[in-house]
Amino acid sequence: MLNTKKQQSVYIFYSIIVIIVLRFILTGLIPLLDKTESRYAEIARLMYETQDWVVLQIDYGVPFWAKPPISTWLSAASYSVFGVNEIAARLPYFLVCLLLVYILGKFVKQAGKSFYLIAFILLTTPEFLLHAGVVSTDAVLCLSITLIMMSFWKSITNETRSFWNYLFFIAIAIGLLSKGPIVLVLTAPPLFIWLVIQKVSIKDVWCKIPWLTGILITIAIALPWYLLAESRSPGFIDYFIVGEHFKRFLVSGWKGDLYGSGHKQPLGMIWVFMMLFLFPWVQIVFIKLWKERKNILKNKWVSFLVLWLLWTPLFFTISKNILHTYTLPVTIPVALLAMHYWHEFKNKKSLLVLGSVFPVLVLIATVYIGIGNPKLLEDLNTDKYVIKKLEETEPNTARYYWWKKSYSSQFYSNGDIKKIHKSTIDSIYNSHDEFIMLIKHKSIKNVPVEFQEKMVRIDSIKRISVFKFKK
Repeated sequence: MLNTKKQQSVYIFYSIIVIIVLRFILTGLIPLLDKTESRYAEIARLMYETQDWVVLQIDYGVPFWAKPPISTWLSAASYSVFGVNEIAARLPYFLVCLLLVYILGKFVKQAGKSFYLIAFILLTTPEFLLHAGVVSTDAVLCLSITLIMMSFWKSITNETRSFWNYLFFIAIAIGLLSKGPIVLVLTAPPLFIWLVIQKVSIKDVWCKIPWLTGILITIAIALPWYLLAESRSPGFIDYFIVGEHFKRFLVSGWKGDLYGSGHKQPLGMIWVFMMLFLFPWVQIVFIKLWKERKNILKNKWVSFLVLWLLWTPLFFTISKNILHTYTLPVTIPVALLAMHYWHEFKNKKSLLVLGSVFPVLVLIATVYIGIGNPKLLEDLNTDKYVIKKLEETEPNTARYYWWKKSYSSQFYSNGDIKKIHKSTIDSIYNSHDEFIMLIKHKSIKNVPVEFQEKMVRIDSIKRISVFKFKK
C-alpha cells in the first residue's frame, strides 16, 4: 500500500474527500463553544436579528468594538439563508478554508505540481483543519494574508499587469475589514525584507504595482465602514485603532479591554503552538530548510516563503497575549514549502502516513462521540444542552444567568436570557412568581445567603447548576 505513485495519488484523493466530509459533519455535531466561538456566533445572531449591519453588538444595544465586520457579515448572511444554527454559523469559514485550498491548488498546478497534494497537506495540518469550520475572524484574515502575499509575488515576478496587481489592494481591504491594521503588520515587513534581500529595485516595485489606483481601491472598499461605525458608535476608532493595536502592546497593564482579559502565555509560546498545531509539516519543512540553509537566499521563491513563514512567529514571540490560532497564516507558506521540496523527499509514503495522524484521530473521536457516547458533548464548554432542556421543560419561565451570562446561553436562548446579580436579585425575586437561575458551580457561594435557602436545584452539568426560585 502506498508503494507506487498511483497508489499514493489515490490515497491522497480519497483522503481529501473523507476529511472534507468529516469536517462538515463536525460543523453540526459539535455545539458552539464558549467563549470565543459562541461570542462571534452570538454577535452575528444579534446583527441578523436587529438588521444593524454597521455596528457590531455583543448584547442588545451594547457595541462590540474589538473587531471589524466581515466575519460577522458572513455568519449573519448565512443565518438569513439557513436559519440560526451551528452549521449556518460555521459554514462561511468552512467555505473560506475550502476556497484557500482551491486557490493554492490552482496556484501550484500552474507550476506543474499536484493540485490534490497541497490540499492534502493543508487539510491534514491540525491548525488549518480546526479552522475549517470554526466561527472566528482568523480564517478570513488568513485568506487576506494569502492573497496579499501571492498577488505581490505575481505582480513583482510578472512583466505584464493582470488582475493580481489589483487583487493585492483588494486583499488589503479584506484584511482591514476582517481584523484591522494587523494585516499590514503581518505582511509588509516580510515583503520589505524580501525586496531588500533580493535587491529588487524601487523602480520595479513602483512600476509593477499600481500604487495610486490600488490605494484608492483599498480606501473605497474599507474606509466607508470605519467612518459609518464611528459615526453611529462614537469612540470605536479610538478603542479599536489606538487601544487594540497600540495601547494593548505598548502600555503596561492596559486596563482598557472592554471584552475580557488577555490570554497570558509564556514568552515565545507562539513557537510551541506552531510546532504542535502545524505537525508534522512544519517539522518536515524546518528539517529540509536546515539542510538547504546555504541555498535559501539564492532562491527567490524559497526565501519569499521562508520570510512569510517566520515573520508571524517572530512578531508574536515577545507577546504574552496570544492564542494558537495566531499560527493559522503560517500554514500556507509551510504547505507551499512542502510542495516545493516534495520531489526531493525520499520516503513519501511515511510522510503521507504521518500527515494522516491528526485526521484519523479526529475521525475516531467523531465516531466514538457521535455514535457511542453522544452525552460526552454535554461536558463540553457550552450551555447549549441546559438551555434546550429548559425550553422543553420550562418554556414560559423567566431565565437568568448569575453575574455574567455565557455567550452560548445567549445564542441558544435567542437572546432571552438575562443577567442577575446581588444588586438586582431582590427586585427580580419580588417581580416573579417563579424564575430560573443558571449559575457556575464555583459562584454559588456568592449568592446572598437568604436567597440560597430559596434555591431548588433542578439540573446540573459539569460547568453549571440550574436553580428554580418559586414563592
